[in-house]
Amino acid sequence: MAGTLTALRLGGLLARRIALLAVLLALVFVVVEALPGDAADATAARGESAADIARRRVLLGLDQPVVVRFLKWMAGLPTGDLGLSARGEQVWGILAGPLPNTLLLGGLALAITVVASIALGSWAAMRPGSAADRVISASSTVVLALPEFVIAVALVLVFALWAGMLPAATLAGPDGAPASWTMLVLPVLALAIPQIGWNARIVRGALGDEARAPHVTAAVLDGLPPLRVLARHLLPGALPAIAAGVATSTGMLLGGAVAVETIFNYPGVGALLAGAVADRDTPLIAGVVALTGVMITCVLLAADLIRSWAAGERR
Repeated sequence: MAGTLTALRLGGLLARRIALLAVLLALVFVVVEALPGDAADATAARGESAADIARRRVLLGLDQPVVVRFLKWMAGLPTGDLGLSARGEQVWGILAGPLPNTLLLGGLALAITVVASIALGSWAAMRPGSAADRVISASSTVVLALPEFVIAVALVLVFALWAGMLPAATLAGPDGAPASWTMLVLPVLALAIPQIGWNARIVRGALGDEARAPHVTAAVLDGLPPLRVLARHLLPGALPAIAAGVATSTGMLLGGAVAVETIFNYPGVGALLAGAVADRDTPLIAGVVALTGVMITCVLLAADLIRSWAAGERR
């Protein structure tokens, strides 16, 4: 019975998030429609006649109401059809190259965020009120307040221009991926540092709340080693809050990747998205939003499963 209720609750959450994604995609169509000009004008070649532009406008379906175009695009979404771009190319084909690079960048930043935030938050929580606790809390607040592009510029200034240790820009290899792993270091750090600050505070707070639980107090009084108390009693209880923070960071990492990729000339969807906005390329913009939305939804669903599992363990 409990498993059925959990499945129904998670199913309801998934349905609401899918509905929210559909609303977001509809907003993409409306916002691009509100911009001056359209895809036919934006992609017109120099000297192209008005008649040629009008014919391409019909070919792209821009003569139809935005609602009709949105519904047609949504109809192909369940089959994986993201439509044609403003330049007549399959959106899937355009995204096939840069999207894996963005996922690599975001995945590495997320992994570093999880490891570093748990380590720092745990270190601070195991020494409440100590100098380490105060330093970690203060530094977390500072880096959390800094946008990714500010951190990116500072990293370039220190590690690329002053120290000459790492490249300031990314060069793509023959396969379209970064030519060297060293070119990933600064973009990954620029993305991860603000999220480490955010999640370290979440971990610190969650562990601090969990430390007041009776079973944790009993474990301390029994003389268990601090690391065992942390691993066996504190972290499992704090896991739902940590999972929620990581899920939130996933969306923030993917959003921040656009600015970071531009600064480091990284071959991801950031530059592609900027060009799509300039071209008024609604299907391409919506395709990027749809794919990132699906990934964020999956991460949020995983966080919901972790919270449900933790609640079951407590019972």
